[in-house]
Amino acid sequence: MAGLAATTLMLPGCAASAEEPPAATSTTAVSSPPVVDGFQAFLAQVRAEALDKGIRPGTLDAALANVGHVDRVIELDRKQPEFTLGFADYLERIVSPTRVADGRKKLAENRKLLAEIETRYGVQPRFVVALWGIETGFGRNTGGMPVVASLATLAYDGRRSKYFRTELMNALTILDQGHITPAAMIGSWAGAMGQCQFMPSTFLKFAVDWDGDGRRDIWTNRGDALASAANYLAGEGWKGDQTWGRAVRLPKGFDAKLIGLDTRKSVAEWSRLGVKGGDGKPLPKRDLQASVIQAEAGKGPTFLVYDNFRTIMKWNRSTFFALAAGHLADRIGGK
Repeated sequence: MAGLAATTLMLPGCAASAEEPPAATSTTAVSSPPVVDGFQAFLAQVRAEALDKGIRPGTLDAALANVGHVDRVIELDRKQPEFTLGFADYLERIVSPTRVADGRKKLAENRKLLAEIETRYGVQPRFVVALWGIETGFGRNTGGMPVVASLATLAYDGRRSKYFRTELMNALTILDQGHITPAAMIGSWAGAMGQCQFMPSTFLKFAVDWDGDGRRDIWTNRGDALASAANYLAGEGWKGDQTWGRAVRLPKGFDAKLIGLDTRKSVAEWSRLGVKGGDGKPLPKRDLQASVIQAEAGKGPTFLVYDNFRTIMKWNRSTFFALAAGHLADRIGGK
């Protein structure tokens, strides 16, 4: 995801990678290694490496016994379309009336749980629910691909084999720790798992056993899933007394070189430069560092964004995604 243009649509499903989330690719053909015998030899190497890392033989027997090369995974990896939706269309798709209504319902249904999670991690419930909704439709669509087979296929392929081999080892570690069974470890074609769509490396770093049953179950346990999402945000620097940002208006003659995440100034400094709220009113008088960004390079809409916006972009490194998540959280929260 990192480095994609702001106008590229980042689809949910492989967010929150602690290292290098799977990126959208062009349709340029890339040759794959020969599959039949080579893949089985590769799995033998994986098994040997996993044993060397201390993963139990029984875990590997269960996890690798019926794993085959999944051609569909390579097809999806090769042929991800390049989306050209403008921001307005993207926002309409992600922050739909149905998703807002569902989000408000989920916020109400889980108010006690989310309040407890907020107390522990300092993340406002509306943001947890917004990310939950964007990633998996509030847990309804968590993917249907076997994670071990998907990661093994991508690790065997030549294009990003090192990254996906590491994720495969992490997935085997998760199985060895007993959090999920191989058959139930289901996710996206790229290996993102559960209701918050964590890559295995992210799971190991941030997944939470909220109910204390000894398992971090981000697939079927709502408390574990939502607490894990909040723990990720908290661990990446979330500030519970701040929002993500706001729409603003720029004065005539505003220096375009100041637009972008690389420039940070206090809200007071932006006010002195003539930046006003989207409604034309003065900016709030808070001691916050902020950046002025535009959803699409060189043109509006324009936003003043705070540190929490940067944290959302660690979840999914797309300006469109982070802006949509902020807008959805605001709408779910009644703004």
